[in-house]
Amino acid sequence: MPFVPGLRSEYSLVGRLVHFGRMLDKIRLHAAGRLPDDYHGNLGIGFDARTCTFLGIDYPALKIRTVAGGCDEDILSWAHSRGGARTDDECMAWNRFMMKIGWRDDRTPVLRTRIAACGLSAKPIETFFDLNDFDEGRDPVSARSWELNETRVFLLMGVAGSGKTTVGRLLAHSLGWHFADADDFHPPANVAKLSAGEALSDADRAPWLAAVRTHIDARLAARENTVLACSALKEAYRDQLIADPGCVKLIHLHGTRAQLSARLNTRTGHFAPPSLLDSQLATLEEPRHALTLDIAQSPESLAAAIRRHYLL
Repeated sequence: MPFVPGLRSEYSLVGRLVHFGRMLDKIRLHAAGRLPDDYHGNLGIGFDARTCTFLGIDYPALKIRTVAGGCDEDILSWAHSRGGARTDDECMAWNRFMMKIGWRDDRTPVLRTRIAACGLSAKPIETFFDLNDFDEGRDPVSARSWELNETRVFLLMGVAGSGKTTVGRLLAHSLGWHFADADDFHPPANVAKLSAGEALSDADRAPWLAAVRTHIDARLAARENTVLACSALKEAYRDQLIADPGCVKLIHLHGTRAQLSARLNTRTGHFAPPSLLDSQLATLEEPRHALTLDIAQSPESLAAAIRRHYLL
């Protein structure tokens, strides 16, 4: 299979668990009509069923909860509330079991048959996790994916005045990560238009989004954890920026118009004037599967909340 945008690796962690995030991706992509047909037959069975059994939950209930909205960690907390939280030792044993299925066990003949059917006999595949990664264009061996130390980009989104840059810099500093502001990737024509108080069109944003995506990909390829401040107002923009939700985590800084306006009226040194707030609010499409935080909290509190949420 070719790479599927929005579908993460089996190895990608949510909390302390492998596969769980990929299972959520498949549910979300299927509900949105974006999951390739070849994946439909495995929904809720195989690794999905094993994971639900481990967590003590029903797949149909998980599907309803996932489609209802919420970030990965919210849904994992829901699963723990339904089936009981698992200890660190239980999760470690579970991950090791899942990651080795197909290696010197009763599933090995099936794995070899599938490797051949996918035309991947030349690849160093030893498990079903490896097979799925290679089949979708990843290289888990070069990445040493079994070490479960994937690189992350925290994408802080929201309209002007939500504190993306302030919170992002604090968060990056506290983690020792790289920080980038997507405003720096705007071409001169966009900066001129915004400085004149004119809202950007989708056509205006296209080269900017491409440049931001290139930066994200470069950071991930360099294995450099990054905090990125980017408005990412529309779902289509976020789809372009987030190919792998296991590596790119979406955090929405949300506030009322009054809060945002008050902040913008005291902001200095930015090329976009406060008058653009209403157009940004009109453009904003609230994300359904992001960590959403209220900007009424201090920037320091928001940065700390993000670290707690992702166990950092």
